[in-house]
Amino acid sequence: MCGRYTLAAPGNVVAELFGLDEAPELRPRYNIAPTQRVAVVRVTGDRPRLDMLQWGLVPSWAKDLAIGPKLINARAETVAEKPSFRAALRARRCLVVADGFFEWQPTSGRKQPWYFQLGDGRPFGFAGLWEQWAPPGIDPLESCTIVTTEANAVVAQVHGRMPVILDARGSRHWLAGGATADLLALLVPLAAREMRAHPVSPRVNSPANDDPACIASAVGMS
Repeated sequence: MCGRYTLAAPGNVVAELFGLDEAPELRPRYNIAPTQRVAVVRVTGDRPRLDMLQWGLVPSWAKDLAIGPKLINARAETVAEKPSFRAALRARRCLVVADGFFEWQPTSGRKQPWYFQLGDGRPFGFAGLWEQWAPPGIDPLESCTIVTTEANAVVAQVHGRMPVILDARGSRHWLAGGATADLLALLVPLAAREMRAHPVSPRVNSPANDDPACIASAVGMS
């Protein structure tokens, strides 16, 4: 699964990467956690735009918000079949903007957090889905989930799954849509050669900690 990630890249870099008309105002985030507001790119008309959605998908048919924290991820292998995700796969896809993510490795009775990035540290988009929940008498809520797949060789040393990271071509295709089979074909692990990783401090375990220390290398720390 993907339960924490980062987005510290400045707005102008994000705007250039995703072809946004304006650079968004983005506060550097080093420990993004479920239920928080997160940056996603969607297409409105024929132009991409950046919006802030709640992380943890709440389907339109949900009775309440309690389901959201349970749906922070959608498995690529079943996303086209699960009632929570299949409609969004057809009509409500997005890119969840990030520049790294965390996974935890069980070691000697504890879990060691690791931080994963692209080799050059640039930002990217996770394959995501979004929904609007708007029951009568309640303000509408837009929420999202991150699609995960089996881990590549870099991530597999720590965890069996990883978020789907889309390259520029895949991002365009994901947002544009198409046949379900073609969309599912995009939901594969990024090549291991394009990624790097390092262990980090358990500081990241608490969502209250959100600063550069969360991604600092723990190599050599006592």
